Amino acid sequence: MSNAKGLKLLGASKTEYPNSPDEAVLETFENQHRGQVYLVPFVCTEFTSLCPKTGQPDFAQFEIIYVPRVKMIESKALKLYLFSFRNSGEFHEDVTNRIFNDLWSTLRPHYLRVFGNFTVRGGIAIKPLVERFGSNSSLRQKIESLVHGWDRLRLGL
Repeated sequence: MSNAKGLKLLGASKTEYPNSPDEAVLETFENQHRGQVYLVPFVCTEFTSLCPKTGQPDFAQFEIIYVPRVKMIESKALKLYLFSFRNSGEFHEDVTNRIFNDLWSTLRPHYLRVFGNFTVRGGIAIKPLVERFGSNSSLRQKIESLVHGWDRLRLGL
């Protein structure tokens, strides 16, 4: 069974880049492995947004990890959504929370973590982290173990 049936962005002959996060579409597809508890990590190394006060660019690496329930995010849609912040003027904390809230409301996952690792400006590094577990508390220990394993792999421990 194909998961690509309702997807419009993936495979489109021409890619349309949204001008803002409000214009971006977070397309999803059905999780074919609902009985399995597993992580889906994304790392975006080329994130940019604008300082709301000066208009100067802010650069970051975003790490998004989730444990899907019913819906999964399509990666091209996520990429275009993240690119849409390039002309958006928001503080680092606001950007990170907005990404988290948009993904949480779209996916309703068992777990979601969004980490914004912003480049140092003015001698200060701002690294907002937002994390939430869904309502199924029986999965929490398993999810924490998976996340810990991912962190160890990512850090080379």
